[in-house]
Amino acid sequence: MSEHRIKTVFRLLWRDKFAFVAAIILTLTVFSALFGPWLLGRSATMMNLRARNAPPFDLSKGFEYILGADSLGRSILARVLFASQTTIMIAAAAVICSLVIGTLLGLIAGYRGGLVGEAIMRVTDIVMSFPSLLLALVVLYVFSPAITNVIIVLAITRVPIYLRTTRAEVMEIRSRMFVIAAEVTGASTFRLVFKHILPIVAPTLITIMTLDFAFVMLAEASLSFLGLGVQAPNVTWGVMVAEGRAYLSTAWWLSFWPGLAIALVTMSLNLVSNWLRIATDPVQRWRLEKPEDKNV
Repeated sequence: MSEHRIKTVFRLLWRDKFAFVAAIILTLTVFSALFGPWLLGRSATMMNLRARNAPPFDLSKGFEYILGADSLGRSILARVLFASQTTIMIAAAAVICSLVIGTLLGLIAGYRGGLVGEAIMRVTDIVMSFPSLLLALVVLYVFSPAITNVIIVLAITRVPIYLRTTRAEVMEIRSRMFVIAAEVTGASTFRLVFKHILPIVAPTLITIMTLDFAFVMLAEASLSFLGLGVQAPNVTWGVMVAEGRAYLSTAWWLSFWPGLAIALVTMSLNLVSNWLRIATDPVQRWRLEKPEDKNV
C-alpha cells in the first residue's frame, strides 16, 4: 500500500471519530493477543491461593492483579490477555475459512449458474434452514468440543452468508458492459472472474467479514458458556465468563472483565464495519470527505 493511500485511509478514518476510537481498541486487542501471553503468560497459569478471588484495583499483590484474581488466585488481567489470543484465533480461522469457501462457491453459482449453481444453492438453503447456534450445539454435542471442531462448525454455519452475497453480486456484475467487453476480447473465465468481477465484490465481502468476526466471537462465547465450546486447559473470553458465573454474587469481576472485552471488541467491529461500508462506497464516501479532499 502506497504512502498516499495510507494517508487517505487514515484521513477518512479520522473523519469518523467513533470508528477511529474503535480502530484503536481493535489495534490494542491484536497487540495484546500477540504480546500479552509473552509478557504475563506465567501469571495466567500460576496459582496463588492467598490471592483467591482478590478484588480488582488492589495493587498490594502486584500490578498483574489490578483486575483482580480468580478462584485459584490467577491474575484476571493475565488471563484476559492470554484468552484474547485463543478467542481471536478461533474467530479469525472460522471467518477466513467461511469467506474463502463461500466466495468460491458463490462465484461458481453466480457466474456459471445452471445445474451446478442450483445444486449449490439448494445445499445452502438446507444449511440455512437450521439455526446456526442450534446446529453448532448439536454437532459439538455429538463430536468432542475441541478447538478444531468449534472452528469447523462456526465456519460451516457462516458459509451461506458469503455464498449468497457473492452470487447476488456476480449475477448483477456479469451483465455489465466491461465484463461483456472482456468476454468479446477472448478473456478466459478465470481472468473474468478473478480480475474483473471479484475486485468489485471484495469491498462488500470485507464489510461482511468484519461484522461476521463479531458474530463468531459471540457464538464462540455462547458455546463456551454452555459448556460445548473450548475446554480447559484452553481459555477464551467465553470460558472465563462461564467460569465466573458461579461467583457472580461474591466475585463479579471474574465474569465482568472478559465480558467487557467481548462487548468492546464486538462494538468496535460493528463501528469499523459501518465505516468500511461508507468508505468503500463511491456513492456514500462524500460523507467522510471534506470539499478540499475531493480535489486531492
